Amino acid sequence: MKEKDLLQVVKQRLGIDELNAMQRQALDVWKSGGGDLVLYSPTGTGKTLAFALCVLQALQPPMQQLQAVVMSPSRELVIQTADILRQLAVGYKVTPCYGGHTVSDEKASLAVMPDIIVATPGRLLDHHKRGHINLRGARLLVLDEMDKSLELGFEDEMRQLIKQMPHLSRRILASATVLDVVPDYVRLHNPFVLDVLEKTAQPAERIKVWQVMSDDKDKLATLRSLLLSLDGGKTIVFANYRESAQRIHQYLVKGGIDAGLYHGAMEQHEREQAVAMLNNGSVTVLVSTDLAARGLDIDTVEHIIHYHVPVSEQAYIHRNGRTARVDATGNAYVITAPDESLPDWVAIDEEFVLHPAASLPRAPMTTLYFQAGKKEKLSRGDILGFIVANAGIEASTVGRIDVRDHYALAAVPRARAREVLQSLQNAKIKGKKVRISIIFTNKTR
Repeated sequence: MKEKDLLQVVKQRLGIDELNAMQRQALDVWKSGGGDLVLYSPTGTGKTLAFALCVLQALQPPMQQLQAVVMSPSRELVIQTADILRQLAVGYKVTPCYGGHTVSDEKASLAVMPDIIVATPGRLLDHHKRGHINLRGARLLVLDEMDKSLELGFEDEMRQLIKQMPHLSRRILASATVLDVVPDYVRLHNPFVLDVLEKTAQPAERIKVWQVMSDDKDKLATLRSLLLSLDGGKTIVFANYRESAQRIHQYLVKGGIDAGLYHGAMEQHEREQAVAMLNNGSVTVLVSTDLAARGLDIDTVEHIIHYHVPVSEQAYIHRNGRTARVDATGNAYVITAPDESLPDWVAIDEEFVLHPAASLPRAPMTTLYFQAGKKEKLSRGDILGFIVANAGIEASTVGRIDVRDHYALAAVPRARAREVLQSLQNAKIKGKKVRISIIFTNKTR
C-alpha cells in the first residue's frame, strides 16, 4: 500500500491526523532499507500502529495467500493488534488466533487462507500441528512484545514456528525493554535498531505518585474513601492476588460503586466484557491482578491504585504504564497500611489527603448484551441502526459498540437502558430475533 493511501486510511479509520515521531521514524527506516527492524519503545507510545504501518506498506495485493504473521504473547494483545490491522488493511483478510477462542471457529476462518495471521505462539503452533495452516508462504514476521514472550516461556514455540517459515524476507521485533541477546532462531538479517527508550519521555515522568495512608491493615475502607476523593476518570485498582481482587470487587459493588473485575481465573468472554465496559463508560473502576498491567486496549486511564505494593519493580512500572500513555499525564496512588514499608523503587511525590464525597457518581452508560456477533453476520452498523430504529433514541447517544465472534456489546445511556431494552425485545435485527439483556454492574463474583 502506498504511504499516501496508508496515512489517509489511518486518518479515516483511527482518527489520527499525524504519526508521532517514533512511528514516522520506524516507517521511514522500514521503507529505506531491505533489512529487518528492531524497535525498542516504551509501553503506550504506539508500537502496534508503528509495526502495522510497516507491514501494510510491504504487503502485496490480496491474493488469498499468507503474507504476514504477527506473534503476540497474550490474547488481549492479539485482539488489540488484529482490530487495528482489520481497520487499516482494507481488502485484506486478518485472522486472530488465541486461547479462549474456539478452535473450530478459527479452523473455519483459516479454511480460506488469510493474508495476515495475528496469534499467540501456543495457539498458532497448535493450528500448525493440526494441519489447519501452512506457514511456509509467510514473507513478513512480527514478534511483538518479544521481552514478554520470552518472560512467559514461549521460546520453544517461537523457535518451532519460525522454522516453518523458511521464506521470510523481513522481520520486525518490537519490545518495551532492550533484549540482552536476540535469540539466533529469529534469524535477523541486516537489522536496523531503532531505540527510542531514552529519547521518549517515560510514563514515569508524567505520573504523579501519591501515598495514601490507611489506618487499618485491611485497606478496603481507605480504598473506598480514595475513590470517593478522586475527580472522576477511569481507574484501575491493582491487587497481588485474584482472591484479593474478588474481595475488593465485591466490597466496592456492595458499596454502590460501578466496578468491573479482571483476573486469570475468569472466562475469556468475561474479561473481554470487563474491559469493554470500562471503555464504554458502564463502569468507572476496574479491579484487577497484574494480568491487566500489559496488553489491554483501555482508553485514557487517569488513575492507577496500588491496593497492594507490587512484588517487583517491573510489575510496578507496567501497572503505572496503564496511565500517562502517549503524551498524557496520570496519577498513581500507593495505599500503605500501618508499619508497611515501601521498596526503594517506589518514589513518592506527595501524601494524598482523603476528602471523600458522599457518593461516587454513577457510570453514565449501561451495556446491552446481544447474543449474536460476527459469526452471525452482525456488524457495528447493524446494531446501531437497530437500536436507533426501534428505541427512538439518537445515534449520537449510543455509546461504544463491540462485536465479538458470538456476542456483541452496546452502550446506551444508563437513565434509558431499561426503556431501550424493552423497545428491542420483540424487534428483529436483520430479520432474526436475537436475545438481548442488560449486563448489571452490581453483580459480584
